[in-house]
Amino acid sequence: MAKNNHSEIKTHSLGYPRIGAHRELKKATEAYWKGQVSLDELLATGRSLRQAHWETQRAAGIDLIPVNDFSFYDQVLDMSCLLGNVPPRFQWTGGETDVNTVFTIARGTQGGASPVENEKDCQTGKVSTFASEMTKWFDTNYHYIVPEFRADTEFALSSSKVFDELAEAKALGLNAKPVLVGPVTYLLLGKGQDSQNPDFDPFTLLDGLVAVYEEIISRLAAEGAEWIQLDEPIVSTDLSGAQQAALKKAYERLGSVKGSAKLLVATYFGGVRDNLRDFLDLPVDALHFDFVRGSEEADAVIANFPEDKILSVGIVEGRNIWKNDYEASLAVLKKAEVAVGTDRLWVAPSCSLLHSPVTLQNEPKLDGELKSWLAFADEKLAEVVDLRQLLDGTGGEQGYALNQMAAESRRSSKRIHNERVKSRLAGVQAGDFDRDSGFAARQDKQREKLGLPEFPTTTIGSFPQTREVRQARARWKKGTLSDVDYDAFLKEETAKCVAFQDEIGIDMPVHGEFERNDMVEYFGENLEGFAFTSNGWVQSYGSRYVKPPIIFGDVTRPEPMTVYWSEYAQSLTERPMKGMLTGPVTILQWSFVRDDQPRSVTTHQIALAIRDEVVDLEKAGIAAIQIDEPAFREGLPLRRSDWEHYLDWAVKAFRLSACGVEDGTQIHTHMCYSEFNDIIEAIAEMDADVITIETSRSNMELLDAFVDFEYPNEIGPGVYDIHSPRVPPAEEMVNLMNKAEAVLPRGNIWVNPDCGLKTRQWEEVKPSLINMVEVASRLRGSSEVERTAVPLG
Repeated sequence: MAKNNHSEIKTHSLGYPRIGAHRELKKATEAYWKGQVSLDELLATGRSLRQAHWETQRAAGIDLIPVNDFSFYDQVLDMSCLLGNVPPRFQWTGGETDVNTVFTIARGTQGGASPVENEKDCQTGKVSTFASEMTKWFDTNYHYIVPEFRADTEFALSSSKVFDELAEAKALGLNAKPVLVGPVTYLLLGKGQDSQNPDFDPFTLLDGLVAVYEEIISRLAAEGAEWIQLDEPIVSTDLSGAQQAALKKAYERLGSVKGSAKLLVATYFGGVRDNLRDFLDLPVDALHFDFVRGSEEADAVIANFPEDKILSVGIVEGRNIWKNDYEASLAVLKKAEVAVGTDRLWVAPSCSLLHSPVTLQNEPKLDGELKSWLAFADEKLAEVVDLRQLLDGTGGEQGYALNQMAAESRRSSKRIHNERVKSRLAGVQAGDFDRDSGFAARQDKQREKLGLPEFPTTTIGSFPQTREVRQARARWKKGTLSDVDYDAFLKEETAKCVAFQDEIGIDMPVHGEFERNDMVEYFGENLEGFAFTSNGWVQSYGSRYVKPPIIFGDVTRPEPMTVYWSEYAQSLTERPMKGMLTGPVTILQWSFVRDDQPRSVTTHQIALAIRDEVVDLEKAGIAAIQIDEPAFREGLPLRRSDWEHYLDWAVKAFRLSACGVEDGTQIHTHMCYSEFNDIIEAIAEMDADVITIETSRSNMELLDAFVDFEYPNEIGPGVYDIHSPRVPPAEEMVNLMNKAEAVLPRGNIWVNPDCGLKTRQWEEVKPSLINMVEVASRLRGSSEVERTAVPLG
């Protein structure tokens, strides 16, 4: 490539992984919650991580480096604290919010305790405060804390975090770009929580909200910010005319107070489609587009891009781990360069790198061929810089040639394709998606077979993964604990878990999943077509990190994966043991997925593997089998016009996995932290015999969709919020179950936690489950009046 002088093209990053290459943030945060480190020590860890991340980006050649993308818990919650939007139940009296405010809103309190006391003393018996609701960030596996709005909500600048971090970066000589969640996205991601005004529209708060944004932007400009990034990913979704008008109104006001600073508005996770003209017309200085997930509209954006703005091209995938194809990316960038010129063109990842692991440098166990196909956050930064240099002729031919060799290696590799898998999938028949009988007939057979009482109790699957469990697994993986000794250890843990459930009266126990490291990774390790990292961690929420498998090839199950442990656990109890599996859609959604074939094809390959496991569990005498699909809604495309296609293949994937068993075998599924109203028909089409859902944080609000639809099958509305260390009192659970029984058929209701118990401690779990079983007993034996408790706050 000929060299030319186009040095004006800039590079920037929308955000960088905050967790640390070795999960330093998790370790420090959890140590603080346990009272093992001081607040000053926690803050020092955060400061050290921020500076290391900034220096990494500067060393890579990134021109504009994001600040305020770091968070001790969640960037949306940080925005709520910056705006002074703290729910009234936390009794915040104004002034400065801080990291303890963040933790209190995210985790709730026990007896009014501080976040540290909350973890150390979870059984005070005092009045407690439930945490704010948590849900998925668009169609990712990242969770944010949902902002709460009331008609009387007032906003006020209440945190110095963004200003402090700007000062930190400037002191290091960085060209720092503060990042904020944009005001329209913030309002649309929140929920009205005004019991006195249920029809309240949060957009009536826009003027007051924008006034505080004006104050923030004016202060950032005064403190030396050259560029300020406002994230509005909501522009990649369906917006009403009123919401489009709100976007225009907000940025007309913000553009008038920016002073010497310039505003970049970023959208990502898809194309902007019918919002294109409104987005292009925003009175700001630069616009960022996702040309990876919105590739189909790149030409339209480039052709219509206004002459008074900078075009930021998100060309390196920020959410997956495959190496960029320089040839394809340069074709797009060259079109943009011709249209807008070099001084109005920026090169960037498609979105924040929050969703990517930190670096391939910490993956010595990945084989060379597979590793050559991959790029994590640090490698993506290098790709951004490479593309800028290749575009202006300073990158040289060698880097381009190496990139294209890797792309060709992946396309032609024989390890990707399995003709036996392709042939089996092609031979699937319509009857493979159906049970023998409808739900009513199945329910009669299952009740006779299982013999469960009214309001049967169960849990969602996992039990606490203690330090001893984690240490034993680590020793086994290192070879310092033999297979025989590890098996004996796991059997002992399983036996204790089953005995505890029997002792307190759980009607349908589980084995505890002590042999599993992660609900997706475990299955991937037992399936062909998957690869695994050593340190490929990404943040799911707070201090909960996951290490997604990599699906690189056709998927098949070489041998049973869970039968051994379910069979062993069933031998320990007379009660019906529930087999535990992760569903095909969730395995797909929580993995880094191959991008060389439709996602539907990969999902149906996984579904056939899970189907084989379900059938084997039934043959082994397991009478109830749960196929978890917590990521089912997460997979929805951002545009409603695309939903029908997704829901068709996703529902079929679940049914393909579940419909190989007899009518008397009870199929459960589980979904958590999702809005169900929009997809309730599809959930019913899945035809699980029992569905358990998260409802405790939403105060049973999420149950409304099932009630309004008159959901026909059995349902377990969660009464124990496992994402908080609180021990919910029995009276609180009674309140929740009273609401459920008022609107659901009594004979169809289960009693269960919101989700698996893996992340909790036994000292929290035991009293919580004892309370839960007590509630089920009250429901069976008392009248409504006798068991009524005080109203929930």
